[in-house]
Amino acid sequence: MDTDPSSAYIQFEDKDKISGFEPVLGGELTEKAVWVDESVCIGCKYCVHVASNTFIVDEEYGRSRAVRQNGDSLDTIQEAIDTCPVDCIHWTKFEDLERLDGSLNRDSFQSLGKLPKMSKH
Repeated sequence: MDTDPSSAYIQFEDKDKISGFEPVLGGELTEKAVWVDESVCIGCKYCVHVASNTFIVDEEYGRSRAVRQNGDSLDTIQEAIDTCPVDCIHWTKFEDLERLDGSLNRDSFQSLGKLPKMSKH
């Protein structure tokens, strides 16, 4: 049975019932997840070049983001982490991802590689 890729974007309704065997994790027990601290990311794209099934560069802000936890092998993801020049990619517990993502204030990010946002007075 093939897993619907859209299931990666569905929020878990009952956070207490996360088992680690969810389809978004490839149906295999995963003890750790990968997270990019976008507030530190410089948009070098090294991680995307190494693990292109796991990381993307956000078009609006020019910063890397992990979009698939099972996109690449753990060794490939670790290689991507090791190539990061600013050490902004981290292993974390799967259940901490939502809290970590919520801690980012993307509205305060300066877009990398684009002209600064100008406020209208």
